[in-house]
Amino acid sequence: MRNKILKLLILILVLFGFLSGTPFVFSQTSSIDAEINELNLKIQNQKKQIEELKIKQSEYQTQIEAKRRDRITLNNQLALIETRLAKAQLDIDSVNLEIDKTNLEIQKTEIEANNLDTRIEEGKQHITNLLRLVYKQDQMTTIEMLLLNESLSDFLNQAKYLEDTNKEIKNSVEELRADKDRLDNNKKILNKKNEELLALKKQLKEREDSLHYEQENKTYILEETKSSEKQYQELLARVKREQEQAAAEISSAESLIRKKMSQKDQQRLQDGNNNIDWPVPRNKITSSFHDIDYPYRKIIGEHSGVDIRAAQGTTITAAADGYVAKVKFDGSKNYAYIMLIHGDGLATVYGHVSAVYVTVDQYVVQGQAIGRSGGTPGTTGAGSTTTGPHLHFEVRKDGLPVNPENYLP
Repeated sequence: MRNKILKLLILILVLFGFLSGTPFVFSQTSSIDAEINELNLKIQNQKKQIEELKIKQSEYQTQIEAKRRDRITLNNQLALIETRLAKAQLDIDSVNLEIDKTNLEIQKTEIEANNLDTRIEEGKQHITNLLRLVYKQDQMTTIEMLLLNESLSDFLNQAKYLEDTNKEIKNSVEELRADKDRLDNNKKILNKKNEELLALKKQLKEREDSLHYEQENKTYILEETKSSEKQYQELLARVKREQEQAAAEISSAESLIRKKMSQKDQQRLQDGNNNIDWPVPRNKITSSFHDIDYPYRKIIGEHSGVDIRAAQGTTITAAADGYVAKVKFDGSKNYAYIMLIHGDGLATVYGHVSAVYVTVDQYVVQGQAIGRSGGTPGTTGAGSTTTGPHLHFEVRKDGLPVNPENYLP
């Protein structure tokens, strides 16, 4: 009990030196607050600009949906592309603003975290100093303690005050713990913001690629038609013939090879790996299954697969184990493709190929190289429907096209 009272007495004396003044000195508090306020203003400004861009994006989307319903003419198609180009540029601007805003939020969180870190270190040092002083005075006698007060009454009053001071010490420790919790939370926020930043940068790359794709689409149409409505309609007719022929050949080839397969071959298919994998390194899908933005949707019907972004000449691998059912490739600029059949009634088609490494009836395993991608207008195997390098990839179930994204990992 004596030691406890002695420690409390020393604490109150020390606290007059630490707590009555400014135990935690923050000479930069005002400047830090000003900096944070300035960052908050910038963040709010970025948010306002982003909201304004969202309104414009919505307006362009409405225009795009209206133009989709227009009659298919060269002027309408070019107008639709121009609108999509404008929206793609707005998308880029919007993502750039999001990146700027996130960078500001990261900067603000780092300042707050550093400030809290400083407060915690000063608080820890302060408590360390108190404990050191108490420890040094641990052997103080009762007489020495009484000498510090003019009377016993003063001593008793001081003892009561020590209880209140002890509560203040407890509150200070609790504040220190709260600062530590806020610091830990800020670090979590910072990590999350950094992850958001990386995702936004990836999104920006996709938007820029989308813009580039639309520009290539416009250039291709203008080069093919020479701004002539007649030539544009001829292009559409050629596209329709090309796709109808490919669809008929693919359907016929699958049916034919399945009929002529022996029981042993069929069993081999069923025993093989029929889990569909990416035929090119996983990348952005630029046109989805039944995509409403597919340029030739009104001419040849729904988009029967997905278009996966792939650089010209990217190695194409078998998506699953199976037999080669069809190879359409003659080295010309005509549409070229490879078709494989698999177990479970599945088949896959690889379109716009620029090179072929397999032959009909050959058995291939998942991951085996079967050809190279193409799609650049005017190149080997590109055909008339392409507007840029990519792989057209189809998955068929019991002879009918299904959404590849339901099968891809």
